[in-house]
Amino acid sequence: MVGKNYTWEEGAVLSEHSRKKHQILREYFYNYVMTRCRSPLVRKFRLAVVDGFSGAGRYNCGAAGSPIIFVEELSRAINAINVKRAVDKMPLVEIECSLILNDAEPEVINILKANLAPVLLEHTCSNSHLKINTHYFCELFESIYPGIKGLIRAERHKSIIFNLDQCGHSHVETESLVDMMSLNESVEIFYTFMIEALLAFLKKNDPEALKAQLSYLQLTSQDFEVLVQHTSKREWLGTAERIVFNSFKKCARYVSPFSINNPDGWRYWLIHLANSHRARQVYNDILHQDSETQAHYGRSGLNMLAHDPNQGKTLYLFNASAREQANEELLEDIPKFLHDSAPTLQVKDFYEKIYNNTPAHSDDINSALLGSNEIVIKTSTGGTRRKATQIHTDDVIAFKQQRSFFFPK
Repeated sequence: MVGKNYTWEEGAVLSEHSRKKHQILREYFYNYVMTRCRSPLVRKFRLAVVDGFSGAGRYNCGAAGSPIIFVEELSRAINAINVKRAVDKMPLVEIECSLILNDAEPEVINILKANLAPVLLEHTCSNSHLKINTHYFCELFESIYPGIKGLIRAERHKSIIFNLDQCGHSHVETESLVDMMSLNESVEIFYTFMIEALLAFLKKNDPEALKAQLSYLQLTSQDFEVLVQHTSKREWLGTAERIVFNSFKKCARYVSPFSINNPDGWRYWLIHLANSHRARQVYNDILHQDSETQAHYGRSGLNMLAHDPNQGKTLYLFNASAREQANEELLEDIPKFLHDSAPTLQVKDFYEKIYNNTPAHSDDINSALLGSNEIVIKTSTGGTRRKATQIHTDDVIAFKQQRSFFFPK
């Protein structure tokens, strides 16, 4: 499958979809480090960052590519963490990162080394609490992955992030994604590709699966070909989103099947794979912080990919108007979800059950929990929560004795 063909030697042009993707990557990675180092008990945080299609580090406009973004955000995070710890008279934290960089082109790796060297010098020499060990590879990713996996295991990393920025689809096999996610619980993957490439791959290699995923639309093969030509239609976005989700849900417990937002044609997908609901929770919140970088077509409550024609579908751009719609749906969805699953549920279990099926912000979910007339949030000591910001994962969600909703079976 043909992927992007950047001419890094002449200076690659930063496209709009890459700019949006880097915006998400930058903010998420910063928040990831901040979250992992939040506990006062953390004195040293070790992680591995694998950039499987690294590129040369800078575009012709001077903008940073992903390898430099990782270094800059590590530096920004550790400075913020240790300033706060110093003010609070707490021991400072140390961060040790194994930055594993791979590109199939030898000349691209040479340019990357030149571009990255002054950035590493700037951010590590002036900060004794930040250590970054760089490892450079020059192979096709599938060929080098076993070696990268061996390096991660040899260095005994438990926290691992893969950035797999490819525009094709066949450069990384699904089996490899499954293997990455099985390395341990704290693995996350950013996976970029062109939706047309995925569809072509499925049509050639698993046509029955693709047909099954499109069955609810009752499309003929001719209808499907026409549909593919209209990637700017919202209905197409919803269809593609469902295909992406069904294709990758076997890879990880949490899959965000959202595209890079482009009303002229939703072609590039950036999906986030994680093993924990907390990672998906933070990812959703980052998308709301950087609104309109990604797009979702469907419901905004707890059943985001529902294709029932009676279910309301909107273009959800993670902005203020989308959050208003989410608030309305969540107030109805949450009591119904509890009725259908369990009348009493610990908040942690509730999060684990819902986060793979909602684009909503965590604040909106908590506000809907507390704002419902049907349910009550009890603390572990038997008290009642009054503020959404105080909801804890150990709390218990239960129906009130006096209920007004009726849910038909």
